[in-house]
Amino acid sequence: MKKLLTILALVALIFTVTACQNNSRAAAGGNTETKKKAKYYCTMHPSITSDEPGTCPKCGMKLVEWDSVDKK
Repeated sequence: MKKLLTILALVALIFTVTACQNNSRAAAGGNTETKKKAKYYCTMHPSITSDEPGTCPKCGMKLVEWDSVDKK
């Protein structure tokens, strides 16, 4: 009886690990549409971000696209 319970526990563990790996692979692949979406932020307040262009609610400066800034 103990062997049967041990085998069932191992099988359940294998299924759980396999299911988690499949979900993490799908999440890592992601949706290409969300990856292409631009992020905008305020240069004076980098914590202020938006998915669309606009102005910073704190200082009124124009939000700049994250990818348009030179990364050195």
